[in-house]
Amino acid sequence: MPTIQSFPLGAYVVAADFLGHEPVFALGDGHVARVDGPAAEKVGVHSGGLLAAARTQDGERLITTGDDGRVMAIDASGHVEEIAVQPKKWIDQVACGPDGAIAYASGRQVFVRFANGKERVLEHERTAAGLAFAPKGLRLAVARYNGVSLWWIGTEAKPTEFEWKGSHLGVTFSPDGKNVITSMQENSLHGWRVADGGGHMRMSGYPGKVKSMSWSAKGRFLATSGAEMAVLWPFHFKDGPMGKQPLQLGTRDQIVTFVACHPTEEVVAIGYKDGMVLAVRFADSDEAILRKPAEGGPVSALAWDRKGVRLAFGTEGGEAGVIDLAG
Repeated sequence: MPTIQSFPLGAYVVAADFLGHEPVFALGDGHVARVDGPAAEKVGVHSGGLLAAARTQDGERLITTGDDGRVMAIDASGHVEEIAVQPKKWIDQVACGPDGAIAYASGRQVFVRFANGKERVLEHERTAAGLAFAPKGLRLAVARYNGVSLWWIGTEAKPTEFEWKGSHLGVTFSPDGKNVITSMQENSLHGWRVADGGGHMRMSGYPGKVKSMSWSAKGRFLATSGAEMAVLWPFHFKDGPMGKQPLQLGTRDQIVTFVACHPTEEVVAIGYKDGMVLAVRFADSDEAILRKPAEGGPVSALAWDRKGVRLAFGTEGGEAGVIDLAG
């Protein structure tokens, strides 16, 4: 049986992750909580609200942004460092790429900061609503109104614009870099083939907004929230998910609020509005209850450790914890 270590952290859990072996939780009140043994220690990182967080690709640091205009980094030991500052700006988007690159956004401006400290500003006509680096890190996708902009971050070239009417809020690249997918205001996803911006993929039918997307270990499926089950679109066909039925896993009478695919197995962790967490296997829909419905509100964050043995979770009401599948 899995064992659960829980911590009442008292603030909305914006993100949960692992830095090495250490679980960390980014909190909406400007703190980051580090788990050290049986206790969680809160470290003040932002002077106002913490708006977004992402782990660096080497797994060593958590990058956070806030309404104080600061981009901060915290490591497993609790050491905090200011990476960048944009006075009087709300920085509400962040993404980490290969080779230490970081992208963050405020309004219509996206800032790309390279490991050597150089920074580049990418200007947009509309607000930047989501950021994602391509797998090799050479390109950055920026979700915006009416589509997505793809920038070559190492050159001064203008972006490639992929258009589709509507408000695009989040963005992700497929692990092979061949497709870019956005979540939309109107309870649907849209995708393009990166090579030429064609191959439009429209994935709809959700009762709610898709706020969480996670690729399976080999990139065969894209798991999504926003329905009364996790909806997993197949991407291992020539035309992606078009004309194919998605997998529907963990069906309950509760909306799925967060999904996190296992790092090596075809298994997905599913968080629900009532605080429940399930792990479900793709092949046979076999379910394991990892956390029963509980206080703390909807699940707002889930993350596996690198071995896929522990799962960190957080809720909108400030409950957080670590589920150890090895017991």
